[in-house]
Amino acid sequence: MEEPLEIPIINDLTMVLGSISQSKATGVVIDFTDPSTVYDNVKQATAFGMKSVVYVPRIKLDTVAALSGLCEKASTGCLVAPTLSIGSILLQQAAISASFHYNNVEIVESRASPADLPSPNATQIANNLSNLGQIYNRQDISTDVLARGQVLGEDGVRVHSLVLPGLVSSTTVHFSAPGEIYSLKHDITDVQCLMPGLILAIRKVVRLKNLVYGLEKFL
Repeated sequence: MEEPLEIPIINDLTMVLGSISQSKATGVVIDFTDPSTVYDNVKQATAFGMKSVVYVPRIKLDTVAALSGLCEKASTGCLVAPTLSIGSILLQQAAISASFHYNNVEIVESRASPADLPSPNATQIANNLSNLGQIYNRQDISTDVLARGQVLGEDGVRVHSLVLPGLVSSTTVHFSAPGEIYSLKHDITDVQCLMPGLILAIRKVVRLKNLVYGLEKFL
């Protein structure tokens, strides 16, 4: 940095939380770590009277359930956000609305790296479209042709992942019906896109006394 910000960087979480708890201001812990450490991190933050914003895309639902019980018992707020990208959330909401009008849907995503495929975002969209009373792609729902992509869930939603160095992170949901194609697309070109969602999460979590799953609850 050209100008020193005088922000301490410490690798001892307990020391950090203890230092922040001395302030009269409301403390919020931002957890961008790993699914295996989230519960302990939030538990420590709660012990120091702090709220938590958790952005760990691969967090398991049983961990979320355990955190919910912890927060309810302590009457403290925690926001678990599978994504902080507002554009990604809007895409998911639009896809849910479209799913009631189309019988065919496929998700195509592009990434610069092959890590974590299908992506948490594509998995979340497929989960959102499942269990809505709709069966998709009936004409070849049971095909074993690998080029047809991976089926996520039991309702026939297919995901295709394109990986090439230099590609932006992109997710497109294609719907079709006789005579028309309806496509929804969202591109992430920089991690700066997460900042508005993070700021919104911080502003909302300070008023919570329980766990809320999904930033979309506040849009």
